[in-house]
Amino acid sequence: MPSHERDRDRAREAARAHLATYLEAENYRRSWLHLGFDEEDFADGGSDRLVDALVAWGDEEAVCSRLEEHLAAGADHVCVQALGADPLGQLRRLAPALLG
Repeated sequence: MPSHERDRDRAREAARAHLATYLEAENYRRSWLHLGFDEEDFADGGSDRLVDALVAWGDEEAVCSRLEEHLAAGADHVCVQALGADPLGQLRRLAPALLG
C-alpha cells in the first residue's frame, strides 16, 4: 500500500488508520503470523515493523523502490492500494514511474 506522505510518523498514522480493519481479520493475522510477525505486532494499531513492511511511503521513487523490492524477492504480482484522501490521484502520479 503506497502513501505519498513523506513524514514517517504521519505515514505510519495514516497506515494504522487504514490497517485497523485488517488487523481485526483473522485471515490476515494468520497470514502475517506465517510471514514471521507475532501477536505483539498486531497491538496498538500495528507495530512499526508491521506497518513499515506493509506500507510503502514517500515520494514516487521511494514507493516504486519498495514495490520493486517485492518483485525482486520473487513476488509475481504486487497489489497497489493507495492510501489517503486522494488515492486515485496518487495512483496517477505513480503510474508513469511504475509503467516506465
